[in-house]
Amino acid sequence: MPQIPEKVHELTVGQLADRSGVAVSALHFYESKGLITSRRTSGNQRRYHRDTLRRVAFIRASQRVGIPLSTIREALDSLPEERTPTREDWARLSEGWRSELDERIKQLGRLRDHLTDCIGCGCLSLDTCVLSNPDDVFGERHSGSRLLVDRGPRKR
Repeated sequence: MPQIPEKVHELTVGQLADRSGVAVSALHFYESKGLITSRRTSGNQRRYHRDTLRRVAFIRASQRVGIPLSTIREALDSLPEERTPTREDWARLSEGWRSELDERIKQLGRLRDHLTDCIGCGCLSLDTCVLSNPDDVFGERHSGSRLLVDRGPRKR
């Protein structure tokens, strides 16, 4: 991995991609979503502050545990401008995400445990279908492959 001299305070998009292991296109996407920022040179080239390396690492770690980009952006927005996220920042923010992740883990566990019970057709007339109709709420009242909601007479 190429080393960046200490006196270099800004990185090109290629250097940032090399050091972070993230594709240039992903860095451009992160920037378009407000997750990272750059300045433009007189030649209209992007330059990223070295702190962006830690921000990209923060984004990637958050994505790996399933945190949506909009939530990651809110988390980064809560930090002071142009400050590298610290270990304490990560601990505080990840603690806030813990309950959401715990709920997702429980849902996935339920789906795994009942996967063989469902044929995956989406039919709401089954006695039990944990994938398309948890607790089969409509199965007792309706049949068929989809639920048609009665919206009253159509206006023409």
